[in-house]
Amino acid sequence: MKIYLTGLLMLSTTYILSAQTGGLRNDTIRLSLKDAWQRAEENSRHIKIKTFNADIAEVEVKDAKRERLPEIGVKGSIEKASNIPIYENGIFSKPSQHEVIHTLYRAGADFYLNIYEGNKLNLKIKENQTLEKIKNIQKEQSVSDIHYRTAALYLELQKTLIFRDLIKQDIADQKIQLKEIQTLYKNGVVLKTDVLRVELELSKRKMAFITIENDILIAMQKLNIILGMPDDQVVIPEAPFNEWNENTAYNEYLKLALDHSFDYHVSEQQTELSKIKLRQVKANVSPKIGLYGEFYYANPQIFLYPYNPDWYSLGIVGLKASFSISSLYHNTQKVKAAALEFEKEEEIHKDTEDKVRQQVKEAYLRYQEALEQIRVAETNVAQAKENARITKNTYFSQTALITDLLDADLQLLQTKFELAAAKIMAQNNYYLLQNITGTL
Repeated sequence: MKIYLTGLLMLSTTYILSAQTGGLRNDTIRLSLKDAWQRAEENSRHIKIKTFNADIAEVEVKDAKRERLPEIGVKGSIEKASNIPIYENGIFSKPSQHEVIHTLYRAGADFYLNIYEGNKLNLKIKENQTLEKIKNIQKEQSVSDIHYRTAALYLELQKTLIFRDLIKQDIADQKIQLKEIQTLYKNGVVLKTDVLRVELELSKRKMAFITIENDILIAMQKLNIILGMPDDQVVIPEAPFNEWNENTAYNEYLKLALDHSFDYHVSEQQTELSKIKLRQVKANVSPKIGLYGEFYYANPQIFLYPYNPDWYSLGIVGLKASFSISSLYHNTQKVKAAALEFEKEEEIHKDTEDKVRQQVKEAYLRYQEALEQIRVAETNVAQAKENARITKNTYFSQTALITDLLDADLQLLQTKFELAAAKIMAQNNYYLLQNITGTL
């Protein structure tokens, strides 16, 4: 019973029925795993945050592309000018005043189109596109993670339901067996200690059942939180199902991981991002060439002599080029730092690949272990049933002790728990493997 109770105390998920025969509360909700995934996605703040990040990155790409368009501006001015004092007899003499046109008007527009600047603009667009890819991968990863977390709670709920039914049935069987032993005791066939031992074991089972009910309330709240439901909402999962593929080899899972793993592809894009930044730093030592133009109306005309107070217009178009000589020595260490950063990201990417391989290997072996445990547990259940049958016959034939009978019953119950737990664990490990490989 000690082993049995230890197994029960490890439960952390929930299931509630109003009665053993199936009476359900009016507010009970039956959910498939896909329905649970949908609810969890809709109510996950983490997914919403990642979605915002992806949307922001998409807008930033569009904004970077808009920078290919010319810079266009409009401007205007109104100015007041004073007369021009002319010092004909020296600066300390009284000047004469030269009359000028006092009010000056100017309105126009200008533009600048960047033609070449070391390909900086295209690199900026590519940088933002890479960041957008990273944000989208992280968004998909958050969805996969919430799927796995929901599946883990959902599967634990199914396991608890099975455990609850098993212990209910066992309590009912123990009550029947207790009546049979009480009858034997009344007839003087067995001792009072046999009755007391059976009553004690039955009491332990009832206490374990109460423990499960309390665990149910705690774990159901956790599931309701992830689903965005009220804390006291009763959720019933579908009947347990076996959704796994025993024929997929480790190498196939590894290939899937390298094709779809979120961590691997984020690391890959981070490496590409550092490569782009290195090219951006190198582009600092590049000439800047652009097309510019200006058109304006002005009054008075003081652009050409002789001046006059009439309105005039002027348009200018030209090619502008510049080169920063100081960048030749200012940029040297920046290039070295960017090159080292790129080499570091390459090593991080290789390290991430190693971690992905290790995670896939571990998850795959645990998955295969769970599948083997199912086969072993099925054999154990069959053997425990036969042992319990034989022990019960020998006890009631007065050739076995009550301790043998109770041990046989406990072993049978324990093997049933182990079989149910192995099936749920195999399903859990299958979803974990899918989450690691990026296919959940």
